[in-house]
Amino acid sequence: MGSVINMPWLSREIEVVGSTDPTLVGISGTVLDETRRTLSVKTSNGKVTLAKDTIRFKIGGEEIDGTSVSQRPEERIGKRYRRN
Repeated sequence: MGSVINMPWLSREIEVVGSTDPTLVGISGTVLDETRRTLSVKTSNGKVTLAKDTIRFKIGGEEIDGTSVSQRPEERIGKRYRRN
């Protein structure tokens, strides 16, 4: 199976582990929608839209830097990424 970064993220659990905005750290929920620059997440407090370029997040046990995935979901799925 491939890396989580190359799979669809809709309906998957996400948790923000780092951000330039400290109020976003700790937000967790289910991914409702993904665009080129944002993720919409359903949390216990309602829907939150997060800018990818300002967050680091965990999805499927893998930590991802949002700046490295700032393209459309259909482009992200077929792209090859370097491991750090």
